[in-house]
Amino acid sequence: MRELERDDLPSPMSTTPLIVVGRGRVGSSLAAAAEAAGIAVTLVSREEVESVPTGAAVLLCVPDDAIAAAAERFSAAEPSLIGHVSGASTLDVLAAAAERGARAFSIHPLQTFADGTAPMEGTPAAIAGADPEASAYARALAQSLGMRPFEVPEESRAAYHAAAAMASNLLVALEESAAEVLTRIGVEDARELLAPIVLRTAANWVERGPAALTGPIARGDRATVQRHRVALAESAPELVRLYDVLAMRAEAIAWESVHGVSS
Repeated sequence: MRELERDDLPSPMSTTPLIVVGRGRVGSSLAAAAEAAGIAVTLVSREEVESVPTGAAVLLCVPDDAIAAAAERFSAAEPSLIGHVSGASTLDVLAAAAERGARAFSIHPLQTFADGTAPMEGTPAAIAGADPEASAYARALAQSLGMRPFEVPEESRAAYHAAAAMASNLLVALEESAAEVLTRIGVEDARELLAPIVLRTAANWVERGPAALTGPIARGDRATVQRHRVALAESAPELVRLYDVLAMRAEAIAWESVHGVSS
């Protein structure tokens, strides 16, 4: 993946109205950012096809399994451009609208959306376009919203999105698992207590990469790791397998960090 350089925004950004479809967290956040950027934007639901003027740019902020149907529905409005915000989906899901002449694009903010007011400034965004004009529009839209556009090969979209899920969704699952262990052994306010180490670890990883790895596995302290496993088997047996998989991965990272090669 390579980050794209910022160019002058193409004329469609200032002359083509933007219709954001989907009033959820992503759609609401993108619509708010577009409005703040001075883009003529309208936020509509999936049923409001009649609200879309002919020749508009339509951005589908709907669940992945609803994109194809929404694209077909909104193709009736004859948009000039149609895009989606899915990280894992290719442009193929927009085929129904593309067959009617709409230029297909995608723009996936590499960010987590806890509500409908997530800021876009500085957020990386994976973009794609079915042709140079669609790619230029996707890049211009991302840049006008303050995002940093980069390209991901269409055939690698699922792998790209898996990486995003590991970095965000599965991180939440991991931290909830850690908090559950503390709660089960009688420690109150687990999330509050774990917050400093979680935030510091994330900052260390951003700054130092794999060198941020610390603890018994980085030290080669197998006895402590085994005590962890025994304790988890007693207090949270369903998490032993998770611990083992992560410990093996951490050991491989520690080995590579020291020896410079994969174990």
